[in-house]
Amino acid sequence: MKVRTWMHFVREAASSIRDNGLMSIASASTVAISLLVLSLFVVLGLNVSHMGKVLDAQVEIVAYLQTNFNRAGESTLMQQIEAIPGVSSAQYVTKGQALNQLKKQFGDQQDLLNSVAANNPLPDSVDIHVANPGQVDGVAQAVGKLPGVAHADYKQAVVQRLFALTDALRTAGLVLVGALALATIVLIANTIRVAVFARREEIAIMKLVGATDSFIRWPFLMEGAILGLLGAGAASGVAWWGYTALVNRIAHDLPFVPILARQPLLPELTGWLVLLGLILGAAGSTLSLRRFLRV
Repeated sequence: MKVRTWMHFVREAASSIRDNGLMSIASASTVAISLLVLSLFVVLGLNVSHMGKVLDAQVEIVAYLQTNFNRAGESTLMQQIEAIPGVSSAQYVTKGQALNQLKKQFGDQQDLLNSVAANNPLPDSVDIHVANPGQVDGVAQAVGKLPGVAHADYKQAVVQRLFALTDALRTAGLVLVGALALATIVLIANTIRVAVFARREEIAIMKLVGATDSFIRWPFLMEGAILGLLGAGAASGVAWWGYTALVNRIAHDLPFVPILARQPLLPELTGWLVLLGLILGAAGSTLSLRRFLRV
């Protein structure tokens, strides 16, 4: 097809969108809402999964010692811990070292801990690494029974809950986005139907003078695609603004929380939103043309 023909299709599509102003706005808005909800679930799910992977890679047992533990028994306790099957390494952490580590995790917000520095409430502890994550539970139970150990804690339970939450978000997101996508397709189809009905006489004349079905259909297909792109653009803009603000806020207030960086997450997300916007727009146009365009 010639460039002039394509430009004609674009002008016809733009004119139809303008003539059906309210319907066009409603269609593009529905696309935007659908894709925005999708991006919300995708970003949330990816970050929860990322947190789970970070924690899973850092799975270790922390044996918190009793407050009256005698530091003279440190050597004996470390030997007992290292003798437990599955333990690959162990490191004794004093309460002062634990407080310093906590300050590093708080980053710019470490001043919040100054009030407790004089009377450090943290106990001495032992950081224990295991050779196989599957042995964490057994090692933790064995460590917890040693004299001087108040209790042994590990993050595996948190990781399992995070992965369960990721699965739940994925399922809920698919159901909700599927319903919104269906509503989007129907609304775009109705918008195209109105345009077809308004131009029914013009279409009949075009057929009489020899216009092909594809020549008549292309402006309506482009109209749906443009509506989809407008909605995708709006959803992408809100997603960029919202996630950028969220990353900056978390980096300032909760620097110890692992969160995915904006690059390459947002560019990839934008690409998918644009593609899905085109698909939704084209699907709505195709549905309308098949059912209502009789040429």
